[in-house]
Amino acid sequence: MEMTVVPCPDGFFLSRYEVTLEAGPGGLHLPPYKGSSLRGGLARSFRRLVCGRPEAECRACLLRHNCPYALVFESGPPPDSEVLRLYESVPRPFVLEPPWDGRTTYDPGDRLAFGLTLVGRAVQLLPYFIVSLEEWGRFGLGRGRRPFAMVEVAALNPLTGDREVAFCAPERTVRDPGWVVQAEDLWEESSGPPETECTLEFLTPVRVLHEGRLVARPEFHVLIRNLLRRVSALYYFYHGRAYEADFAEIIRRAAAVELVRDLTMWVDWERYSGRQDRRMKMGGFVGRAVYRGPIAAFRGLLRLGELIHLGKGAVFGLGKVRLSPGRPGSPPRS
Repeated sequence: MEMTVVPCPDGFFLSRYEVTLEAGPGGLHLPPYKGSSLRGGLARSFRRLVCGRPEAECRACLLRHNCPYALVFESGPPPDSEVLRLYESVPRPFVLEPPWDGRTTYDPGDRLAFGLTLVGRAVQLLPYFIVSLEEWGRFGLGRGRRPFAMVEVAALNPLTGDREVAFCAPERTVRDPGWVVQAEDLWEESSGPPETECTLEFLTPVRVLHEGRLVARPEFHVLIRNLLRRVSALYYFYHGRAYEADFAEIIRRAAAVELVRDLTMWVDWERYSGRQDRRMKMGGFVGRAVYRGPIAAFRGLLRLGELIHLGKGAVFGLGKVRLSPGRPGSPPRS
């Protein structure tokens, strides 16, 4: 029987937040692409807060599989894992969405907001993130490690557009409304009349692999392959469930979707890796692409991809995509 819908990973859930920081008396000086600085600073603060053995490497620590820091920033397969046993790390259970405006200078009192998505078991760690953000402000951010203040954390409901403050610095009380997005909601939202054409916008550089190589052309089946791998890993390691699906059939159907208009371009950017003590290129394609074919079967999966991002580097904000029906009105600006 021909497949009509990509199976929903029942029980897959996530929560989304917006974090607002305020530059201190010395202002802030950040790189044009802020994702690496935000991820690095948050990780250092989180480790100072929860790590009982800061002198040890996570991979050699006996507490690794019960440590909040290791779960979020040094994720690895547990000893009894049935998949990815040979991987040193697995996809992290969070996504950062920094502003991609290229701004580098913030005067005293200027504010910087970025998105934070927590997936599966990481959702219950929101208080750790809030305390880490507060402590991080004392140690500083960007060039010169200049101090800042964490102003608030707001919960976002991407299904309704609602926003509610979960933590406000003056009150120092967490009031998370508990808005959890379930995959089932996305699949239900995506049900409707069959569509034969859609547009995907690649809002931040997308880095996807096919046959071991980065690709520069956004073929639909390549995107779906990468998204299936990401969903499967996040589902297994942070929800404790395997994604039961006929992957060969899904990919066969994805290959029937034609890329009819490619309006993407390649963008290079660099980040500094403290672990490797060198600068690393993190380029990817941005822009838009129009597809034609059995699109309706993939709407739920693509809606989930909007929230968890696509490809490599999601923790830095890479791979942000947006799905819309039909053709784009105009090509992207360079």
